[in-house]
Amino acid sequence: MTDAKRVISIDAMGGDNAPAAVMGGMNQFLYQYGEDSVFFRVFGKEQILRSMLKKFPRVARNCEIINADEVISASDKVRDVIRHAQNTSMYMAIKDVREGNSSAVVSAGNTGVLMALSKLALKTVDGISRPAITTMLPSGNGDSRVVGLDLGANVQCDEEILFDFSILGSVYAEIIGGMKRPKVGILNIGEEETKGSETLQRLNKVLTAHINELPYEYIGFVEGNDVTAGKVQVVVTDGFTGNVMLKTVEGTAKMISRVVKENYKKSLLAILGTFFLIHLFKRLKHKIDPRSYAGAVFLGLNGFSIKTHGNSDALAWSHALEYAANLSKSDFYGKIRERTTALSKIKKEIQKLSDKE
Repeated sequence: MTDAKRVISIDAMGGDNAPAAVMGGMNQFLYQYGEDSVFFRVFGKEQILRSMLKKFPRVARNCEIINADEVISASDKVRDVIRHAQNTSMYMAIKDVREGNSSAVVSAGNTGVLMALSKLALKTVDGISRPAITTMLPSGNGDSRVVGLDLGANVQCDEEILFDFSILGSVYAEIIGGMKRPKVGILNIGEEETKGSETLQRLNKVLTAHINELPYEYIGFVEGNDVTAGKVQVVVTDGFTGNVMLKTVEGTAKMISRVVKENYKKSLLAILGTFFLIHLFKRLKHKIDPRSYAGAVFLGLNGFSIKTHGNSDALAWSHALEYAANLSKSDFYGKIRERTTALSKIKKEIQKLSDKE
């Protein structure tokens, strides 16, 4: 297969449930979308993987196994691994994207190492200062989602970096989320212009001054409770705050699921009511189940590097592969180049703010 857009490289050894969940996820994806939809280049311990392929003939017909003798563990530190990662399944899968053999890499492995190796191998796209961990989170507005970035890649961010995140996030919302002219907000401790750090205030002032020139609908500062309320479609923040936001949303989703289950078991009336509310519960479960948005992408690199949860099962893996396939088919970076060029004047003004610090 020569079309790299239809090829996804897989770190088959990363994550708590690898490689069984990885193989199961590929099988589910191919069953749902067809065997001609995607071809997989699978990196890992060849003997183990080939043995497992006997259980998944559909996968066997649509993949190539590439041996990788070494595996990066969840406890490995970036500084200890990065110089000796050449023969690991994770690095080999990332390098496959850099070499143009595949368009995206998916891994459930060590987040910090995956981020560091992806940035090292793929480099940041021209016009963007830093990559950002990005995903879609549940929103309280119907079946909609909210794009969040950065979710952990950059702990400290200046005005230029946050502005670049607004570009990445808005394009992502349009192409992947189907949101026309998305509402973009900067996460802060209040909506007032005088709230938050000087960095946020300065950036907000520039964006407000150029609000009619922006290709997205800039709505200013938003608070944490706006994230899941449907008020905003793209939330821009630094990696520290974004990671706290992500874990809070996921934790809240798990709490809702747990409370519903506990009360269901205790009440006969709840059991009877379930028959009338079964469709509502199914929609709620899909909405808050982390497996339904099982991929976060390191956005802003020359290629897509996608991280799925470390404890991903086959269902989560199938969603992550769908996510990778959709990204690969898009003209995401063509749109980024177009947008960074169009906004270069505003960016130069913002860069002057960062230079003054």
